[in-house]
Amino acid sequence: MTTQSTIRHAARLSVAPMMDWSDRHCRYFHRLMSRHALLYTEMVTAPALVRGGALHLLDYNAEEHPVAVQLGGSDPKELAAATKLCVERGYDEVNLNVGCPSDRVQSGTFGAVLMRDPELVADCMAAMKSAAQDVEVTVKCRIGVDDQAPEVVLPDFLEKVSAAGVSRFTIHARKAWLQGLSPKENRDIPPLDYPLVHRMKEAFPHLHLSINGGITTLDETRAHLDVMDGVMIGRAAYHDPATVLLDADQQIFGDTTPGRSAHEVVEAMYPYIEARLAEGLRLHSITRHMLGIFTGRPGARKWRRILSEGATKPGAGVALVAEALSSVPEHVPAD
Repeated sequence: MTTQSTIRHAARLSVAPMMDWSDRHCRYFHRLMSRHALLYTEMVTAPALVRGGALHLLDYNAEEHPVAVQLGGSDPKELAAATKLCVERGYDEVNLNVGCPSDRVQSGTFGAVLMRDPELVADCMAAMKSAAQDVEVTVKCRIGVDDQAPEVVLPDFLEKVSAAGVSRFTIHARKAWLQGLSPKENRDIPPLDYPLVHRMKEAFPHLHLSINGGITTLDETRAHLDVMDGVMIGRAAYHDPATVLLDADQQIFGDTTPGRSAHEVVEAMYPYIEARLAEGLRLHSITRHMLGIFTGRPGARKWRRILSEGATKPGAGVALVAEALSSVPEHVPAD
């Protein structure tokens, strides 16, 4: 089990929980690029685990540590039971989603709508903390929803929820509009308010606070780390993982061990791909997460085309990935 100090160090840079994207295959791929970054699962709902018995949703690879699971829910007892299941399976952190704005999540009375009820969130976190034993429970939230005033709502939220024993929060620096905007639009349209989130670190120096939203590079990450304890990156880490993760260990964590090149990462995936195919998985389930690794490099378009067109075909395997890889020059001449 990863210690709390290790998980907090890993949280200097984390890859966000992303529905339909950050599955176990994606996380394994990302781990080959960074030994230290904290990886999150897709959101798993507590009812699916506790009432639905969908424990396969908690499957992961041992190589993924440090790895955190994100839960969705709003019933303290059910979240406590789900937390217990996550802890039993060895997750390093259990996180509660208080940020997702989708209609489906709202109908279950969890996600961003919980920003309106910090007392309920505090009750949920107290129950989860009791069930988590020594594993840290955390919250990922927004700065507010709808017509709330973030400069009022956010400090009140942090104060009330931290009183339940929570000392780590990741704050998405945008409001969520629960009516009128789609989940995708909620990631782009509400303006980012980094200064507000930075002020929360000044107001709550005893809390471990990470910032999320619109951050795409390690240079931006380092700038935020001058103020914040951690940075969480989502879509940029998925669509352009090499830019975000290949140098993260050296630039963010001070690791002096040389990292892998993008080509070496792809080749390191071969044994994993073969093992999963032997279990009956189709190649596309893995390679769909690998399409962006050569973003911006010569040959990237052909790499994507070969995998996109071929990985869904019966019998597709490592040979197809090797063919696609051969279309990308390993050494790009300097300008």
